[in-house]
Amino acid sequence: MSEFNNVTVVKKANVYFGGNVSSRTLRFADGSSKTLGFMLPGEYTFNTAAAEVMEILDGDLEVLLPGAEWQTVKGGEAFNVPANAQFTVKIRTATDYCCSFLS
Repeated sequence: MSEFNNVTVVKKANVYFGGNVSSRTLRFADGSSKTLGFMLPGEYTFNTAAAEVMEILDGDLEVLLPGAEWQTVKGGEAFNVPANAQFTVKIRTATDYCCSFLS
């Protein structure tokens, strides 16, 4: 899906790691939410509350998920992150992503 229809966009950006990672929150009529974001090259560790799917729209990164080895993820691929977890990404090239929160 290349676009979302009938959503509410939160105008204020979510900004992390000194501006190297930023996203905007989208809220859907069914109560679900996603973020659309952009990450500059670097290494970043995130903590999750809800399980999520990280869809990489464009870019190149490595991800270290709980209990797993580093894996390479490129534009057009996705990975799942469990709830209440910590994961690390090494962004090789500027990366555009969509994060879907699962309930």
